[in-house]
Amino acid sequence: MVLKKKKEIQVDAFFLDHHQLEKLKRFSKSEEQNLASLLLYCAQLSNGIQQIQCIKQIMPLVKKMDQNSACDPMVKAGLDVLGEVYLALGAKNPLKKVLASSLNDLPEQFMTLAVESFVCCLREELKTADIYLYRKVLDNLASCMEDFSLGRASIKNLFEEVLQFLQKSLLDIQEENRQVKNHGNHIVQTQLMHDLLIAIKVSMMLVQKLPENIQGSLWKHRESFVWQSMCSLLKSSTSFLMDETLLQTVQATSGLAVILFTKAMYEPVEELPSLVSNLLLGLMKHGGVPAWFVSNCGTLCMEELPDSVLLFLCHGALAMLEWKNGSMGENGEKLLLDIVSVLLSLSSELKEASMATSLSRILAIWTSSALALVSGSPNLKIKLNGNSDVIGKLLEYIYTHWEHPLDAVRHQTKLIFKNLLQIHRTTITGCDEKSDPFFARLTKHLLSLEWHVKGKYASLGCLVECVGTENILQLDRTIPAQILDVMNDQSLAPYASDLLETMFINHKAHFTSHFQESTWIDQWHDIWVSPLLVILCEGAHDQTTYIIDYYLPKLLSHSPDSLSYMIRILQASADANLGSCSTRGALGALMACLRTARAHRRLELSNILSLISTECIKQGLVHQHNQVCIDALGLLCETHRSTEIVSVEEMDLIQFFIMYNLNSQFPSVRQQICSLLRKLFCRIQESSQVLFKLVQNKTKQELLENSTERHPLGILKQYKDFMSSVCDKLFEALFPGSSHPTRFSALTILGSIAEIFSAPKGQTQGFQLDQVIDCTRVQTLIQCFASTFEEVKVLAFELLMKLRDVAFNLQVSENLDLLFQAAVDLSTSTKPYDCVTASYLLNFLVHHKGLQHICLGKHVKHKPQIDENTSVSTVEKNTLAVIKLLLMNVEEEIFQAKKSLLQAAASFPMYGRVHCITGALQQLPFNNLTLVAEWKEMVARLILMSYELSAVVSPVVQSSSPEGLIPMDSDSESAGRLQMILHEIQPQDTNDYFMQAKILKEHCEVESEKLADHRPMENICTEIGGKERQTCDVTAQMVLVCCWRSMKEVSLLLGTLCKLLPSQAASEPSDGLITVEQVKNIGDYFKHHLLQSRHRGAFELAYAGFVQLTEMLSRCNSESLRKMPEQWLSCVLEEIKSCDPSSTLCATRRSAGIPFYIQALLASEPKKSKTDLLKMTMKELISLAAPVSESSSVIPQVHALNILRALFRDTRLGENIMPYVADGIQVAILGFTSPVWAVRNSSTLLFSALITRIFGVKRGKDENSKKNR
Repeated sequence: MVLKKKKEIQVDAFFLDHHQLEKLKRFSKSEEQNLASLLLYCAQLSNGIQQIQCIKQIMPLVKKMDQNSACDPMVKAGLDVLGEVYLALGAKNPLKKVLASSLNDLPEQFMTLAVESFVCCLREELKTADIYLYRKVLDNLASCMEDFSLGRASIKNLFEEVLQFLQKSLLDIQEENRQVKNHGNHIVQTQLMHDLLIAIKVSMMLVQKLPENIQGSLWKHRESFVWQSMCSLLKSSTSFLMDETLLQTVQATSGLAVILFTKAMYEPVEELPSLVSNLLLGLMKHGGVPAWFVSNCGTLCMEELPDSVLLFLCHGALAMLEWKNGSMGENGEKLLLDIVSVLLSLSSELKEASMATSLSRILAIWTSSALALVSGSPNLKIKLNGNSDVIGKLLEYIYTHWEHPLDAVRHQTKLIFKNLLQIHRTTITGCDEKSDPFFARLTKHLLSLEWHVKGKYASLGCLVECVGTENILQLDRTIPAQILDVMNDQSLAPYASDLLETMFINHKAHFTSHFQESTWIDQWHDIWVSPLLVILCEGAHDQTTYIIDYYLPKLLSHSPDSLSYMIRILQASADANLGSCSTRGALGALMACLRTARAHRRLELSNILSLISTECIKQGLVHQHNQVCIDALGLLCETHRSTEIVSVEEMDLIQFFIMYNLNSQFPSVRQQICSLLRKLFCRIQESSQVLFKLVQNKTKQELLENSTERHPLGILKQYKDFMSSVCDKLFEALFPGSSHPTRFSALTILGSIAEIFSAPKGQTQGFQLDQVIDCTRVQTLIQCFASTFEEVKVLAFELLMKLRDVAFNLQVSENLDLLFQAAVDLSTSTKPYDCVTASYLLNFLVHHKGLQHICLGKHVKHKPQIDENTSVSTVEKNTLAVIKLLLMNVEEEIFQAKKSLLQAAASFPMYGRVHCITGALQQLPFNNLTLVAEWKEMVARLILMSYELSAVVSPVVQSSSPEGLIPMDSDSESAGRLQMILHEIQPQDTNDYFMQAKILKEHCEVESEKLADHRPMENICTEIGGKERQTCDVTAQMVLVCCWRSMKEVSLLLGTLCKLLPSQAASEPSDGLITVEQVKNIGDYFKHHLLQSRHRGAFELAYAGFVQLTEMLSRCNSESLRKMPEQWLSCVLEEIKSCDPSSTLCATRRSAGIPFYIQALLASEPKKSKTDLLKMTMKELISLAAPVSESSSVIPQVHALNILRALFRDTRLGENIMPYVADGIQVAILGFTSPVWAVRNSSTLLFSALITRIFGVKRGKDENSKKNR
């Protein structure tokens, strides 16, 4: 059962201006409907869907008019308005297509009048002078030529004016793009390049859709306007093709345009293939090239064109020239062979992901063109035979690319192989394909390859269609079993299942055509079904799972009759072979087959219960093999019909299952259980709606008369009782001390119930979770916040938010006060998970309307004066007040921490308060705030507090040995030696613990005496006296945790605050909650700490905040902010190269935060850009990572190797990093030979990252490895 959300169709309505309304009102008639009154009525509708229905009434009305109506000024006015409306509508608005479709049916007598109206409107459009409005005009021109006869006729009348506009738009956009590029505005530049792409496409459409305007020789006079315009279009297209700074799609489309325009202009047409051949082979100087071509395409006449230009010209030739029917003759055949020669030579040069994809797609187009030509050409039949050099080289390309990392390349490679087989079949027409030497040789070669070669599967599947499954099985009858054995690897399972499907379908077709069914079905089952059943019963977990997911549905889909065979075989051995914790057994295999059959409409539950007993299903529900339990549950929950009534037997079995399976230790099993139960609850809800409608449509008497064993009202009551019972069991499972798996399962299922069984206020039909909630259960959910697992806190919070109305109604003021006090106390706990609890508790309480009166008044001396403002939302008021309270506390604690960081670490670690502030900010809707002035002030205070807190704790995390800043040795000699380490850090505050190892007591005199005497301390472990004079040890780990967690929370808070910048208006920076200057300061802060921190936890989490900042900078409108990542990147690369002894960059700890810093800068670069920053950085790093002379410093090399490792591991850089893999391998291997250990170590780590990038992550454990503990 697939749960689909209904997609709502949004249609923007059109509106008429005052002038248009007045024009129509002059002709509208109240007593009868005419075109003007209908248009007026349509314009008054505010719903786009209703306007569509109204527009569809126009043509029937027009068709009723008589012949003389063509002279009626009312019709003229109506057509004028329709033309203006059509051109005003957006290109993607459904109204535009509906209007065009209606106007296509315009009666002939009105066509001339309509064309005049449209020509007038289009002429006004073509006068547009604003470059940024060209796109709208271009979209209108494109829509007029797209299946719109009236629009095409209008453009035909305006052909020269349209040509002139296109010529001007290409030149204007190109110049504007050049200027914008100089200013560095990537967003506007990308928009302009897309406009340029549309302009090129519209120019091509004009030549293709209106060929009659450029046919004949009249326009080919060198002085004619059309010829001059065509020359200009050709020149512009050539310029775009050669410009590698443009988007690749613009270049590729320009390649198509160059060939199309040349084809339209070139004479004689028979010589065109030779011209293109010479162009591709760099032989233009040997042929007689027309002067107009040289003047417009002079840059293409070079001996060596760039690889990308050659590729796009090949694409243009294949797409724009006529290949069918061999109309180009021998010159066309030569061009075809020249194109494939050029493409194959480019395959070893073009390594960039997008280029490799384009090349594979163009090669596939070439094979399609060759297939169209080869049947009618004896010459090509010889040159494209399977034994020819061309086919041999194409097979080499296939073998080297069928496991390419890109899906698109792999798919195109399969298509190329399939077309090659068809080409060879065409060349041997009349011969026996099954005994053909080429096919035989290819089959043996493919079968000789190892089964881990992914390309083998698709290729064999293509070959099966040519030679048949039977011929392949004659070579090896165990092939089906071999393929099933491979399916223990998930990366191979989809390929293997596709091959099996192709083979058994072909084999079945072979048997059907040659034998009677009764004679061959058993043999077919022995080959394709029996090996499957053996593996399902005894196979490993992964193998059986992948077979059930990928192969079994395909087998049942194409051979439904095999299901009864499978059930019969498995039932016979189910009692004897129950399975174990490692194998499914026959019972598990039976559950899997039945589940798959029911989910794919092969069996109904009633049929299943007639085949097997309820006890058998119960055995499956509590089976020791987890997947058997899941399959048995899936059998009950999954069905193809979402409104199918849930039977009493199903409900009883579900309750039985919940009783024993909530505490599963495996996360994947818990997720599957929750997902399947969600499907069941959706079924109950949707079938309930059907039953409610049934009850409403029938009277009580009719229901009694037609009552059956299961009355609709009775079923609804059973549903309600069942859901109440399930909720009781789930809440019982949340008792104090229950395990994490049990809590996770129970809360997830309750969350699904709350979401699915929700109804608007006032509607009480059916079951709702609110009905079973009481004060005790609310308290149970709140107690879940105390769990040490954050996912339990998240689930409990989400559930409480869904039930917050009833939850707050059940809570008295005293309880809320206690909860708030507990949250404030927990926010300063020394246990890190307590502050997370505090954050969720506060985020829940801020939704209570009386929070300020009940709780905040006791903590805030000066109440904010915002209570009276009723327009302010409860959440905003409460969140602002809570953050003020937390900020006031943390500012006081920072002041105390400046005096003694030891005291802070043991008594009031500040990170908890900051975590709660960040959590409160993240759930606030910043786009809809009322108290803007208060929030501006708050943001400024938060940023200042962050800097102060960072200044207190940063000396610890920026030390070269942050883990040992407090001496833990018990002898004075060790403590003395550690003084030298402590001198490394000179903090800016008055902390004296950095200079002395001491014992902190409650009375300062004792401390002063001990420090003055300089006597050896009895206990170097620091102690802090509490209020009750109880001492608590302060370890180095406590101080470190306090410091790095504080740095973490500061980074996340600043990252969250940075997200506030996009909410401001581009023209008024002061309107935002955060200023540009503040963002720049935050950027400098992140830069400083990422490049200075030594502690991995600190710089990793500074990186998390820095990523949020860089992503915002890449999207913002401020040019100075947008250029900051590029400036930062250049500065850090220069510092790495400089080898400056005064540099503070960390060369140990794998370069600490430097790789993270550069990763964040590069990953924020727009994905659809030319990735110039990545290219520049990789070029610099590869050169720095190369071996250096003995006299040079190796520190830049070490940094470069460590940064390269991080970049190759970053999945966000995707395939853009692949072209640099070869260079990365080279510098890694060369680094092994370095005499410096740091270089060898970094090279080893880089090599390991590259191997993972090339071959992928290992998905399974080693066979001999111990079980993960």
